Amino acid sequence: MSVQIAFDRDRTRAAFRLFHPKGNIITEEMIAALGQALETLAQNPHLKLVTFEGAGADFSFGASIPEHAPGEIGRVLPQAHALIHALMDLPAVTAAVVRGRCLGGGFEIALACDFIFAERSAVFGLPEIALGVFPPAASALLPPRIGTARATSAILTGKTISSADAWQSGLLEFVADDGTVDAAVDRWFDAYLRKKSAAALRHAAAAARLSLRQHVTAILPELEGLYLNDLMRTEDAAEGIAAFLGKREPRWIDR
Repeated sequence: MSVQIAFDRDRTRAAFRLFHPKGNIITEEMIAALGQALETLAQNPHLKLVTFEGAGADFSFGASIPEHAPGEIGRVLPQAHALIHALMDLPAVTAAVVRGRCLGGGFEIALACDFIFAERSAVFGLPEIALGVFPPAASALLPPRIGTARATSAILTGKTISSADAWQSGLLEFVADDGTVDAAVDRWFDAYLRKKSAAALRHAAAAARLSLRQHVTAILPELEGLYLNDLMRTEDAAEGIAAFLGKREPRWIDR
């Protein structure tokens, strides 16, 4: 099972756990499972908080590289972007709970949430540029959340962002000591959400997201087109994927 779901006793909280044997890779199967589960959750009027975390030591290493190869990506990328829209439409507060590495497509899922909670050793990053590509959803979500300059650096360099730097940029709600983030989320929920009306929270979440949601809805189709219709026709995009799968250095020809 690529996604595990648990509820609290009164079903006001739902916890998603991403599971893949190696780094909780975001596969087409996982995207479909998340989308179906979100549709079901949307029918629960008592839901206040939905959290997403990775099984094991890391949140996610990112998207499945084989599924982003030419011939596959035209099917998978629209599904991934539909999941981003579904997260932003979910009628409950959403949060990513991050341990370890939160990279690429995993980082995009976290960015689509209302809050990101992280442990001190967590790192974030968009390594797609090393494969000769770029992250469309992150290109829409990250600039409004941390500013254009910081987002441009993350997208173009692929360098990782520590939890301390992510905190300073305003991206994180809080940073917890390693091994304590679950308890910290429980305390945060008790302090800020448990006694609130679920109806009020879902409408307030929709209001708080409105600007970002409109921004993403407006530009993500253009970014998807740039990726699929322009970037994926370059020889370097195919070379980057092939080099990764062949465990070798890419040989760029700059076209």
